[in-house]
Amino acid sequence: MSKHTPMMVQYLKIKAEHKDAFLFFRLGDFYEMFYEDAIKASKELEITLTKRDPGQKEPIPMCGIPYHAAENYIKILIGKGYKVAICEQVEDPKTAKGVVKREVIQQITPGTVMESNMLSEGENNYIASLSHFQDGTYVVVYNDLSTGENQLALIKDGWDAVIHELYNQPIKEIVISSNLPEDLQNQLSERLNITLSYQDEVNFNAEYRDLCENLNDERLMKAFSRLLNYIQQTQKRSLDHLKQAEIIQLHHYLSLDMYSKRNLELSETILKKGKHGSLLWVLDKTVTAMGSRMLKKWLERPLLSKARIEERLDIVEEFYQSFMERDTIRESLKSVYDLERLAGRIAFGNVNARDLIQLKASLERIPELKATLHQFEQARMQSLADELIFPEHIVTLLNESLVDEPPISIKDGSMIKDGYSEQLDTYRDAMRNGKKWIAELEQKEKQETNIKSLKIGYNRVFGYYIEVTKANLHLLPEGRYERKQTLTTAERYVTPELKEKEQLILEAEEQSVELEYNLFIEVREQIKKHIPQLQYLAEVVSNIDVLQAFATVSESNNYKRPRFVDNELCIKNGRHPVIEEVMQDNTFVPNDISLDQQKSILLITGPNMSGKSTYMRQLALTVIMGQIGCFVPCDEADLILFDQIFTRIGAADDLVAGQSTFMVEMLEANHAIANATDKSLILLDEIGRGTSTYDGMALAQAIVEYIHNNIKAKTLFSTHYHELTALENSLPNLKNIHVRAEEHEGNVVFLHQIKDGAADESYGIHVAKLADLPGALIERASTILQQLEGNDKPSPTTEKIEAGQLSFFVEESKSAKKEKIPVAGEKVMKELKDLNLFEMTPLEAMNALYKLQKQVTK
Repeated sequence: MSKHTPMMVQYLKIKAEHKDAFLFFRLGDFYEMFYEDAIKASKELEITLTKRDPGQKEPIPMCGIPYHAAENYIKILIGKGYKVAICEQVEDPKTAKGVVKREVIQQITPGTVMESNMLSEGENNYIASLSHFQDGTYVVVYNDLSTGENQLALIKDGWDAVIHELYNQPIKEIVISSNLPEDLQNQLSERLNITLSYQDEVNFNAEYRDLCENLNDERLMKAFSRLLNYIQQTQKRSLDHLKQAEIIQLHHYLSLDMYSKRNLELSETILKKGKHGSLLWVLDKTVTAMGSRMLKKWLERPLLSKARIEERLDIVEEFYQSFMERDTIRESLKSVYDLERLAGRIAFGNVNARDLIQLKASLERIPELKATLHQFEQARMQSLADELIFPEHIVTLLNESLVDEPPISIKDGSMIKDGYSEQLDTYRDAMRNGKKWIAELEQKEKQETNIKSLKIGYNRVFGYYIEVTKANLHLLPEGRYERKQTLTTAERYVTPELKEKEQLILEAEEQSVELEYNLFIEVREQIKKHIPQLQYLAEVVSNIDVLQAFATVSESNNYKRPRFVDNELCIKNGRHPVIEEVMQDNTFVPNDISLDQQKSILLITGPNMSGKSTYMRQLALTVIMGQIGCFVPCDEADLILFDQIFTRIGAADDLVAGQSTFMVEMLEANHAIANATDKSLILLDEIGRGTSTYDGMALAQAIVEYIHNNIKAKTLFSTHYHELTALENSLPNLKNIHVRAEEHEGNVVFLHQIKDGAADESYGIHVAKLADLPGALIERASTILQQLEGNDKPSPTTEKIEAGQLSFFVEESKSAKKEKIPVAGEKVMKELKDLNLFEMTPLEAMNALYKLQKQVTK
């Protein structure tokens, strides 16, 4: 093995302390990487892989990037889940003895990003920690370093509850103990697709005592310390902007498990994993980035407190009724930058002068917002206005200190206004007068020497000089000019007075740049003292932004304010907010939804593509919209406060976990059954379709019965097993409804209307025809269907079933068994008796008779 140079020894020692990160090792104007880092980085960043000491027997793989372009490369690596350790020179190479001392000054990880171009404006960038305790509890801690948020949740319901909680938050990295079982670690990294980091040493830091005032539980303290220790070790700087830790009382919010969040497409679509087409996309009429983040947080944790919901709805209604004032507020908010993240960057020390100008522009809008809110008469609006405390002292400081259009860099000067610093004004005067003196000297020398082409110039190597062409050298007086540089066509000279002035000018330029930097740091530190005030202001502005957004979308989409009642949910002409927005042609067919204590389960039948899933989803989305304090898509709504929503809608598998579509279906159904209460909402779509007909029908019936008899939750259960509609006769709280469709000239017409009673046909072959399957295939399927509907179709009246085969009919009347009357015939007679002819239109009566006729002629 070849002997390493002192520099490579230094590199290897530092790399050994940061094994899980790319080490960006500063060498001059480049960050260099070596060995495995270089090989992997060259592939991930698509840069050239070279070799150090290529003449050696074992040359070292090497690649590098310019330090001034590092941010873009870091962004690529962080986006792929990697970490980057920034290793800088920490002593002056001119005074260093031996190898220049280097240290890692910061480790950038997916969860600790602070640069704005690496962050999504409308989404938090959470790093989390997970701690497990001997009593079986888990504590999850969230931190957004860019905003300073700290939140903790104590979870007592086991590992599955942990996975569901973590899935529902935008987490980029999670810090755990290396003692966490390996199978659980694999679930975190693979199923949740987040970066794992380890922090075994957990010590409470008294420096952050104020952050922990709310934490009176030793488990919470230890869990919070784990995350703080990790952030301190990676960032290596003060974290003055961190907010006091907030304990999330999970039972104060409507619970949405990972399945429901995915199935309902709250913040991203299942197929494209994007915001477009989600509920968030529809509702996000916010103006500010921090308002958009706040909306997403509300959507992820709908409220259970009726008082808090009504408080939000009151404000939304005020905005809804006052278009002019709301529009004025929106205009004011357009000039408000991301106060929350600006405050974080000020504390973190990576803010520039342009950022502070953005801060000033944002704060200058606060009086306008305050004045507009005071125009409302409602007490809550007046209170909201009073919460907008204008930090006039900060605006005054920034107005006095910074120019309106400063450069990006804080090390090149030209940031500080004239008149702010007497010393800086002195330097600037010397610079300005010095340059004026140089110009006057040039004119003077031209006149004295009579050399019209004589000029005074400057470059960084030789400083100021007098340049004379060789043709005019004979005109120069002897003794006063000192030769400094010879060119092909000219000579360059200096004079004693030019040298003296040069020193004054250059010293003034150098010292003014340094002074400007120091003055900027002083301004930043003064503002840093007021970060809590800025953060509180950001929260108030965010709330205003979200509530005006609710009013804006409610007015434009004709949403109505919901009422919250105890047990009887009733929605008149409800609509699906996302589909309605996508269609934009007023063709969406609205439907009523009614659930009460007497009829708490709706069994939905109807053909595929008819709208059963849409009907179920629109109920869940309406409930969520109501419980975040937004108006809802309908003509009228009485809503119930639900504690949980469980959904099994749409086909999906989980290849990472090795689970088939049917297994996922059963897991989601089991999760609902195991955790739902009588205050929950359960939406189950086509349960049992992933197995044989008998198995599937048996499971579907058993699940319905279990929910009805044991859980008593409000439930929508759609099925293609039409035989299950007989359950209405034995389960008193179940009601049949169907999605209306009609057959016309051999084709099915979907009317998307929800009607009472069961569907008469499934229209599966018609749907296949709409999908343009081959004509011969459609014809053959029709023939097979006729055969099955004849002698071969399983029937609850056959001797085989009476002999012991599993019946999917809850009960057959004695007369039906005795006389061999099919249950279907009994059903027709019952429906005929139940028809209220006096309340039906002629068309409805004809449709009802047509349906009954089809049933008895099969």
